[in-house]
Amino acid sequence: DKDGRTLVQVTYLVLDKATEETAWSEMYARLCRKMMEQISLDVQDDGIKNPEGKPIAGGQLFRKYLLHGCQEDFERGWFTKEVTAAVKASHDQATKAANEKKGTEEAELYSDEHYAAQKAKRRGLGLIKFIGELFKLQMLTERIMHECVKKLLGSVENPEEEEIESLCQLLKTVGQLLDTPKARAHMDVYFIRMKELSKSTNITSRMQFMLQDVIALRERKWVGRNAVTSPTTIAATHQAVRWINYFSDTDSE
Repeated sequence: DKDGRTLVQVTYLVLDKATEETAWSEMYARLCRKMMEQISLDVQDDGIKNPEGKPIAGGQLFRKYLLHGCQEDFERGWFTKEVTAAVKASHDQATKAANEKKGTEEAELYSDEHYAAQKAKRRGLGLIKFIGELFKLQMLTERIMHECVKKLLGSVENPEEEEIESLCQLLKTVGQLLDTPKARAHMDVYFIRMKELSKSTNITSRMQFMLQDVIALRERKWVGRNAVTSPTTIAATHQAVRWINYFSDTDSE
């Protein structure tokens, strides 16, 4: 396979399943890691070259396709603003019709657009969680994670609801790994902005509470509110040391 066509199809199939089945994000991320390690170097794309001018092949080609797919979906967002506005208008009309409905006939409260919006939201949050799981397996760099956070925090004065919810999902997934001494200054800036947002009257109370939950999570050193305190195992200690060494020794790409 010299044009990577089959690998592209496989990559987007995995990405589609990973974003649709959020509960299995970690499993799909592990699958991607295994694929990256085991795909044959005979699989290549002559149209994509490395800095030496040679075709990218094997696992690195799969990783490139996967990152491209994630980036496209991330930048696209849940829905375009035009579709979101249409969904809201449709829902408002359905609700109004229901309120005016007489007799025993049940009103149709939710339109096809409403369900499409819910599906888009589910997939959007699924993508964010999947991206976080890929980072935890070192398939995405720390720099990429910070770029995602910055993009989601780009509009502090009048943010979109999807941006806030995606931000909270991402930080709940990878916040502890990003909050290293090297990146502490960046994280402090993020959370200053989040505290400002949580007090804004331009967002819903639901979004305010969501931000406050993540802020409180960091204040608890990323320990869940309902976490049960238990002795740290030797294996867990070794894993933590490996993560600290990795982020201390690796320069951001």
